[in-house]
Amino acid sequence: MNRVPKSRVFSLMNLTQGACTCPAHMGGVISRHLPSCNSGKKKFASAIQSEYAFEMASSNIRYGEGVTKEVGMDAKNMKAKNVVVFTDPNIAKLHPLKTVTQSLRDNNVNFAVYDRVRVEPSDISFKDAIDFTRKNGADLFIAVGGGSTIDTAKAANLYYNYPQADFLDFVNAPVGKGKPIDKSLTPLIAIPTTAGTGSETTGAAIFDFKELKMKTGIANRALKPMLGIVDPLNIRTAPKQVQIASGLDVLFHSIESYTAIPYNMRGPAPANPLERPAYQGSNPISDVWSLKALRMTIKALPAICRDPTDRVAQSQMILAATYAGIGFGNAGVHLCHGMSYPISGLNTSYIHPQYNADHPIVPHGVSVAITAPSVFTFTSAMFPERHLEVAEIFGADVTNVRLADAGLVLSEQIKKFLMDLGIPNGISAFGYSYSDIPALVEGTLPQHRVTKLSPVQAGAEDLAKIFENSLKMY
Repeated sequence: MNRVPKSRVFSLMNLTQGACTCPAHMGGVISRHLPSCNSGKKKFASAIQSEYAFEMASSNIRYGEGVTKEVGMDAKNMKAKNVVVFTDPNIAKLHPLKTVTQSLRDNNVNFAVYDRVRVEPSDISFKDAIDFTRKNGADLFIAVGGGSTIDTAKAANLYYNYPQADFLDFVNAPVGKGKPIDKSLTPLIAIPTTAGTGSETTGAAIFDFKELKMKTGIANRALKPMLGIVDPLNIRTAPKQVQIASGLDVLFHSIESYTAIPYNMRGPAPANPLERPAYQGSNPISDVWSLKALRMTIKALPAICRDPTDRVAQSQMILAATYAGIGFGNAGVHLCHGMSYPISGLNTSYIHPQYNADHPIVPHGVSVAITAPSVFTFTSAMFPERHLEVAEIFGADVTNVRLADAGLVLSEQIKKFLMDLGIPNGISAFGYSYSDIPALVEGTLPQHRVTKLSPVQAGAEDLAKIFENSLKMY
């Protein structure tokens, strides 16, 4: 197993910080400053074709109350002989897993259960799941749980099919090598038990990299499940705080993907379509899914906050999570997500209410939301019309709002929304102070997979200012 020297990561960060910031040299990310760069301009124009296409990829989706019980028939129809079911210790005791295992038994399908998934998985927990799969073998994976479980199953599937690969081979650059996945993986059926990540539709698997104290991940279309079974019954028992945190992930999947840099401004076209990234920038198809998910979430999440047993709102939220997954799974997210990774990864003491965890945890959706007011004030310098459109969906009257004020208007709407949900007042609530900002910035800079999709390039000073403004939100 190769270790990642911190010096390597920091060296790469320094290189990216010192690079030219013109669109040709920075992968298409729009800079606030847009300095002129004429050196080699003709060479770049002739040698590099700008991105001109985007590609939509998503899992098949089956939706309906009680549809989980069909999974055994799916396995039988696929002639599966050796199924591995992934879940976490909490879900292992609950209705969703019992429904899955009973369905497999009823259809005489052989299976093994891996119930050691870590909530907010790490490279260590990924490797444990990979080892389990390599020892047991699998011709079908079934993931029953939240994004942590589905992402763990994706990683186990990947490395099961690449038995000689080093763990860093497929991890996103610059932390890992970011190698393409050039063959089909074993089928994976994802059954979400939270209305949040949309992982049942996407090709991303996110984890805490313990050695570097940061989150990173693996992103490739080949990772996406072949089928997502979306059953509202599976989220009925989730605690209120889990439902809210999960819903916030949906909210910002929607907003970030809609405000991301457009796909045809992201950078040069790949030499081979296999190299086109899963996260490509905003595009006309993702926009439709993201806006629909945004409207549904803004209505349903406050209803769940008022009554966490509201079945109509729960059904709307799990649909919204899937819609948003289709949207951001192809467009991508940007700064809220990129900055959330060190917020979670560097946390040493905070445990969010109602999370039955044996380790400190800032839920992913909460860590994403906490910087949002400051982030969208910053990014609104580009495409302010889109920022105003989002503010209007929240309920703002934007009739006489200047484009220059779009970020401030959206920021205030987000603050009010988060305050009404009872979200902690900034990153200081997790124990962070001004002195922690350099470490938080260092943890964000390598997150190129998402940060380079920001409509406005964010350097170290910009990130530091956003974190500073996020120490307190209200």
